[in-house]
Amino acid sequence: MTINKAFAGTLESGDIMIQIEPSDKEGLNIELDSTVMYQFGEQIKKVIAETLTSLGVTSANVKATDKGALDCTIKARVTCAAVRATGKDVWA
Repeated sequence: MTINKAFAGTLESGDIMIQIEPSDKEGLNIELDSTVMYQFGEQIKKVIAETLTSLGVTSANVKATDKGALDCTIKARVTCAAVRATGKDVWA
């Protein structure tokens, strides 16, 4: 699957900014900066990875800047960024 550089989200409180770009290596490389890293960092990475995998994205560099987003917000932002990056419409 071809991936272009794309992003979704904001840096507002309760939101997350997701940036996706192509990777030369196989697998998902997730870089996370979060205000709640200590408590929820692994859960946030898990939600990002599961969402991308379910959308067929298996190789990408992902940078996430989290400001306390809930799982449903994380899934929505990752889905939006993946749709923008791949051009694949998951809502059709």
